[in-house]
Amino acid sequence: MSTPAAVLAARELLCDLTPLKTDCGRLCAGACCKGDDATGMLLFPGEDALYEDCAFGRVLPAEFSLGGEEAKLFVCSGTCKRENRPLACRLFPLFLKFKEDGTTKLRLDARARAVCPLCDYGIRALDSEFKQAARKAYDLLLEDARCAAYLRELDEAFTL
Repeated sequence: MSTPAAVLAARELLCDLTPLKTDCGRLCAGACCKGDDATGMLLFPGEDALYEDCAFGRVLPAEFSLGGEEAKLFVCSGTCKRENRPLACRLFPLFLKFKEDGTTKLRLDARARAVCPLCDYGIRALDSEFKQAARKAYDLLLEDARCAAYLRELDEAFTL
């Protein structure tokens, strides 16, 4: 299946932005880019097509489904060109939370707390331009049925 236009547009919105005005990876030595052979970032629906011939990582099945599709992980070598980052990397450490009334809210991803020192300072510490772009990216994703189903199930699966 091809990559939804919403995923491509969301990736573009966050291509050059990071949670801080500077390279936040310098604070933690790129902790979010380190892992092992099975540690990776979840790919959005159809995003795996962008990594078919990737030299700096590979796509693996995640052993569960999201939004009615098999979830996939991207496991990387720890270095890439910024424009090649998966959307989950671009949104990190933010997460979209669905509230009971159906509205959504940007939050810090609870899974990020283990590796991201920015979480200690709260969402207010993140660059406002980054937060606005992330919000727009999530809004675009919610307009796509596949992506909206994925995000809803992701929120349900990771709500503590």
